[in-house]
Amino acid sequence: MKATAGKGRQQPRQEGSQKPHASKAEAAKAAVLAELRPGQSIELLKELHILTREGQLNQDSRRKLKQVYHLYQFIEPVLKELAADDHAPSLADHGAGKSYLGFILYDLFFKELGRGEIYGIEWRAELVERSQQLAAQLGFDRMKFFNLSVAASTQSHDMPETIDMVTALHACDTATDDAIAFGLEKKARAMVLVPCCQAEVAACLRQGKALQLARTPLAELWRHPIHTRELGSQITNVLRCLHLEASGYQVTVTELVGWEHSMKNELILARYTGQKKRSARERLEAILKEFGLEQALAARFGLSEPAVIG
Repeated sequence: MKATAGKGRQQPRQEGSQKPHASKAEAAKAAVLAELRPGQSIELLKELHILTREGQLNQDSRRKLKQVYHLYQFIEPVLKELAADDHAPSLADHGAGKSYLGFILYDLFFKELGRGEIYGIEWRAELVERSQQLAAQLGFDRMKFFNLSVAASTQSHDMPETIDMVTALHACDTATDDAIAFGLEKKARAMVLVPCCQAEVAACLRQGKALQLARTPLAELWRHPIHTRELGSQITNVLRCLHLEASGYQVTVTELVGWEHSMKNELILARYTGQKKRSARERLEAILKEFGLEQALAARFGLSEPAVIG
């Protein structure tokens, strides 16, 4: 009887030990869901490795998710405007990589909207194939992926003649400029750009450094290599903004997320108004001349065309 009584006393302790464990798991799941947007596909986030197979977030995936969600806050209002009057908005995502942005935009916006298409442009064939497979698996049938460079996509017959929105998230070096050229060619109504690794202007500054040091004290701004790299990056984005304004876009520049999450943190949001600013073109020309960049970069920023009048 004592043995029986002993067994009877153990059972409640076993049940009690399971309850805290189950409660902890449920709390962890609830905490993850609280960080996601309503209606977000758990299956998608697992496939993108933003969530683990157990449905958890680690530090790196939480950082990625925060960046994409923060960017979505800027994109969503523009997409709503583009989708007005039953229009089917089109979006080209350049330098798509694993298409984190494209998939989440489709999942959060295009899926419920029921119309519109996303075109993912990526030069690495294995990533394009993987994205195609994932889109088919999830039933995201209005997502298309192309194995093209950003520059080549402008001339591709697979792309529509016009695109409503162009995005380029961390497209490296001149790929951001190619995305802008694509947007201008396709008469994009909006562009959302997060530049990355700008090296072209810095290389130009290094070539003429000795001459510039003799000509102007401003050359001290890029005398040291680290300053050359940083100033080259800054000048590049300023030139891009002026190019967009001279091409008829209203431009807003802001921070994507906190610097603790990413050093590639500058967000350029351009919306087409049709008002081409002559002053922006003039300042663009002046900056290129001041830094000795006219020969190398004038054509890239549209200065081979006649000046805008008005």
